[in-house]
Amino acid sequence: MMISTAGTVGKWKAMARPSLPSSLDSTLPGISREVLSVSMEPKYQCQQCKEILRKPFQAQCGHRFCVFCFKQLTSLGPIPCEACRAEGIFEEATSMLNIAVAFPDNAARREIDSLPAKCPNDGCSWSGTLKEYEGQHEGRCDFERVKCEACQALILVSEKDRHNERECEARTLNCKYCKVTFIFKEIKAHDEICQKFPMQCKDCGKKKIPREKFQEHIKSCAKSKSACQFSEIGCRAVVDSGKQQEHEQTSMTEHLRLMLAVLSSVRQRAEGTGEWQEDSGLGLYRGPEDASPLGAHAAGHNAGRGGGPGVQQKVTALENIVCVLNREVERSALTLEALSRQHRLDQEKIESLSNKVRQLERTLTMRDLQLAESEQSLRELQFCTYDGVFIWKIADFSRRRQDAVGGRAPAMFSPAFYSSKYGYKMCLRLYLNGDGTGRGTHLSLFFVVMRGKYDALLKWPFSQKVTLMLLDQNNREHIIDAFRPDVSSTSFQRPISEMNIASGCPLFCPLAKLAGKSSYLRDDTIFIKAIVDLTGL
Repeated sequence: MMISTAGTVGKWKAMARPSLPSSLDSTLPGISREVLSVSMEPKYQCQQCKEILRKPFQAQCGHRFCVFCFKQLTSLGPIPCEACRAEGIFEEATSMLNIAVAFPDNAARREIDSLPAKCPNDGCSWSGTLKEYEGQHEGRCDFERVKCEACQALILVSEKDRHNERECEARTLNCKYCKVTFIFKEIKAHDEICQKFPMQCKDCGKKKIPREKFQEHIKSCAKSKSACQFSEIGCRAVVDSGKQQEHEQTSMTEHLRLMLAVLSSVRQRAEGTGEWQEDSGLGLYRGPEDASPLGAHAAGHNAGRGGGPGVQQKVTALENIVCVLNREVERSALTLEALSRQHRLDQEKIESLSNKVRQLERTLTMRDLQLAESEQSLRELQFCTYDGVFIWKIADFSRRRQDAVGGRAPAMFSPAFYSSKYGYKMCLRLYLNGDGTGRGTHLSLFFVVMRGKYDALLKWPFSQKVTLMLLDQNNREHIIDAFRPDVSSTSFQRPISEMNIASGCPLFCPLAKLAGKSSYLRDDTIFIKAIVDLTGL
């Protein structure tokens, strides 16, 4: 008998569907049955995904589903239970899957949570209960294998980042020369065509020439070699491209000698034959086709006597050509001399301009030094005090301390401050990772006497009491250390250099007091205060 459910489905879809409590929400289907250390009983199987129930939900027909599977099935409203149909127990009133009447099966969940479990990943020895697997191990196992989205290879979760960055053949890279994006396995093919790829000239040794400019470099490279353009007449010189013109000037006599030898060879061949034909522009003759029989006979007769008037005429023409070439050589020599004079004048102008540029550079350097001194003076005026009391704000404490630990900037100096406008000039020196006996365990704070403009008017050695403080930003318990100078120490004599040797407290403050939520360190900033007792000044 066919069971009609159309009307029933419409009725259920019209009902409101409440949302699940957040504690029952899940974005995962059932747990793989491979996790169980024992065989799985049918009552623990989700009727939809056929895996172990995850946060089981029981429909009013009695069948259990993972909460994720149940939400997917009923996302568009109530639907008939296919498990009921498969078992032949479908009833129109109760065999509808509806979120409004289904409920969490906590009893089944407790049973499932207590089942023995093991990790299904090869190489992992983890074991425990299913609840422990779901809460502590699932998705965190270092031996779990996942598929790479790019190359589809199976890789360990623990090696996913390394695979994506170094090993994946399908990872995308940007060419460091032209910035074009391509797949890693195509890198060699790309390097062969990249127009920005650096190349090296084998003649001059210059490196990092972009491929797009390499041919241009070859043409202008001063050390690339090529045959002399007179090689066709016997010059065997191979010279650098930049020295072709110089070679032609220095070898002009040799080139003329070669040309004369060629012309003499032509003359000898001309005298050895009586057959000529006029060639364009040179007045040379070869071939008897247009000559009359009588003319041919006369030419043969003259050739037998060592050459007739025609041959002599052509030789004379060739000698005239040589004379013209000699005049051209003389004219070129005069032009070269004029160019040499102009070159010397240009070199003198260049040298004069270079001297002016060097002078301007020296002037700019002096201006830069003056500007730097002015900026330093401005900074000193901005932060300095003239009453012997100085508060030093040190921001970005964490980065500065890391620089100190790494040895990049172990110490830092405060701006200068004064006991009075015409008094002692002083500053503080702070080691954020400690110095001497306090290295690695304490902040080390030192007092430094600096050379001032009015030292000649002051009493030496410096003998005023100095108090150093790390301020509690809650104004409760400041860290205080004070000392009176040892007047026999060179640290408190009149400075003969920019500043004396620092003297103070290597164990000023334990670093542990700056850890955690310290009242001395707020917003990554600490404050240090120095007080110089002015009694007797």
